[in-house]
Amino acid sequence: MVLQAIRVLDLTRLLPGPYCTLMLADFGAEVIKVEDPVAGDYLRDFEPKLDADSAVFHSLNRNKKSICLDLKTEKERSHFLKLVETADVVMESFRPGVMKRLGLDYETLKQINPRLIYCAITGYGQTGPYKNKPGHDINYLSYAGLLHVMGEKDRKPVIPATQIADIGGGAYPAIAGILLALFEREKTGKGQLVDVSMLDGVVSWMHMLLPNVFAEREVTRGEELLNGGFACYQVYETKDNRFLSMGGIEQKFWKVFCEGIERQDFIDCLDAPKEKQEQMIHEIQTNIAGKTLEEWLDIFSEKEACVTPVKIMEETLEDSQLQAREMIQTIAHPELGNMKQIGNPIKLSESPKETFLPAPKRGEHTELILREIGVLN
Repeated sequence: MVLQAIRVLDLTRLLPGPYCTLMLADFGAEVIKVEDPVAGDYLRDFEPKLDADSAVFHSLNRNKKSICLDLKTEKERSHFLKLVETADVVMESFRPGVMKRLGLDYETLKQINPRLIYCAITGYGQTGPYKNKPGHDINYLSYAGLLHVMGEKDRKPVIPATQIADIGGGAYPAIAGILLALFEREKTGKGQLVDVSMLDGVVSWMHMLLPNVFAEREVTRGEELLNGGFACYQVYETKDNRFLSMGGIEQKFWKVFCEGIERQDFIDCLDAPKEKQEQMIHEIQTNIAGKTLEEWLDIFSEKEACVTPVKIMEETLEDSQLQAREMIQTIAHPELGNMKQIGNPIKLSESPKETFLPAPKRGEHTELILREIGVLN
């Protein structure tokens, strides 16, 4: 496995950090969750549960080990420092200053292990006036201005159904930062701090929005090409109260779509002004409402029009494309039997296929790992 020789000490909880270390673990890194003996990772307590732990915890923490250490006690803090000597990466997601108060900040740990890569995922980063503010995904989207342009015209912003800032703004930049730092370490022999701000990460996603503002053009909710203002990039409701998505922003796809719904008069109106777009959206919706989702899918089944069903999640599990890509997998759990898991989106042609092992029980590997580093007989 690509990262087989890499040891990661993961102090993170909930979503961004565990998602990052999940990706590393899937490619062979030894990820050791360092959990508080009482609280552990809060994600274990979410509903629904499969055993003592939540379904979401099982999904995000496969291929990992777990030890329990109370880092507020001198003895167990010393155990952690001993582990740091053996580690390649330390990952944490506390607010700035928390690890320093524990005597476990990067400046301290690099004295123990100069090759250490220390990754901190926070809402706003280690610097700047917001650095000590609390926050969650919705707050980072709000500060970035992204939430403001999500949703329908003249209605309030729509909260995304998945965590854009946590995963796209936090976890993936952290993965990239850690791998870049490991690559640099191969050349210099030195580790470094990877400072990931989820707000920074969200802003970095906005290349289709902010350049318009740089050019002094207003970006508005529900009126842009890619946020619901155009007929060619739209969701339409069918006769059976299902939904059809249309993403034909190129003329060739738009033409096929207009022919499929028998509105050839719209073919030359792809880039029409706002008022015409509103008219087309209304009239196309009337057309689409005349047939069921299945009927429309039959019409467009052999046509290249960027028309797709808006699937419910139960249908997603059976999707033939996702099955072919092994994005929905089944793993064996010693107590729960077969368990479905989300696959890894990164496919490497020359690396062995990942093996998924169940998420650890809290503290399951404490004794094993402490014996390995010589603090238990």
